[in-house]
Amino acid sequence: MMYQSFAPPKRLLMGPGPTMVHQRILDASSRSTIGHLDPTFVVLMDEIKHLLQYVFQTENYMTMPVSAPGSAGMEMCFANLLEAGDKAIVCINGVFGSRMKENVERCGGSVVVVEDQWGSPVSLEKVEQALKDNPDVKVVAFVHAETSTGALSDAQALTKLAHEHGALVIVDAVTSLAGVPLMVDKWKLDAVYSGSQKCLSCFPGLSPVTFSEAALDKVGNRKTKVQSWFLDINLVMGYWGAEGGRSYHHTAPVNALYALHEALLMVHEEGIENAWARHQRNHQLLVAGLKQLGLALLVEKPYRLPQLNAVLIPDGVDDAASRKNFLDNHGLEIGAGLGVLAGKIWRIGLMGQASRADYVERCLTILKEQVATVD
Repeated sequence: MMYQSFAPPKRLLMGPGPTMVHQRILDASSRSTIGHLDPTFVVLMDEIKHLLQYVFQTENYMTMPVSAPGSAGMEMCFANLLEAGDKAIVCINGVFGSRMKENVERCGGSVVVVEDQWGSPVSLEKVEQALKDNPDVKVVAFVHAETSTGALSDAQALTKLAHEHGALVIVDAVTSLAGVPLMVDKWKLDAVYSGSQKCLSCFPGLSPVTFSEAALDKVGNRKTKVQSWFLDINLVMGYWGAEGGRSYHHTAPVNALYALHEALLMVHEEGIENAWARHQRNHQLLVAGLKQLGLALLVEKPYRLPQLNAVLIPDGVDDAASRKNFLDNHGLEIGAGLGVLAGKIWRIGLMGQASRADYVERCLTILKEQVATVD
């Protein structure tokens, strides 16, 4: 077989991620590679930390990108904050809460599941009751913005409940970071992880995380070693935790961090509040257009994510065939439903660079053609 350089097709990425990547970010990733301990690269690392603190709205000094996808950020949070025998409440209202449960079990922890219907936010009342029933809980884990359903939960209220009962929180902010308000310090969130490929509009492969002082105290007082060497915060601190000088931990993905820096710089230039408002504005444009097409959303209005819209597939429309048509004939990628929602919803992402009025209009035009064939 003859091989040649790969040339990807042009796509309009309006699914659950990855999303559209601006040319500035692509160009940044192609700059000359330097050493991961080069003094110039250390300056870049410091800037990335400060820019991440801005988008997370935190002053946590342990704020950094894990050199791996969002799933590694998730595992870092659980592996560091839980020891064998620790009890954790895990809130499940979609696919990604189930992954949190898996992490607790793999850490040797005991899981108390609080389950809500997919498409609904996490129930404060159920969490409060679970905390009352389990006074020895160490951690409450929940998804802020559930990517599988498009539902937004109240991170501030859930954290307040957890702290009132002496528990820390682990928060999945993979889809919420830079798309909706996420106030790590104001809400007193303890351990938060996200991903580079969602509303930051960078390409996949990095997981921004931030840890509060309370979370770091927990890590510092462990009785046992963190089960993962690579994700052990005690070891990573020497590379990302300090300002200026760094000690070697691993070879960072230098060019990917160039790209993340540029993506964060673009959010900073726009202003985080403006980014939140832009996502909301284009969500409203999409919802209005969907209503005209007779298409409804899964999630009730107060709990809808502006950056991830779960659209109920109309009767008579074949899910897989329609998405194949969108991709093959229009270059549009939208997401399928997962788990119990497979075949029932389309997931339309308005994340980062994909949150634009012209993209919304193009998506609606393509959907209109599909709906018209059913009529």
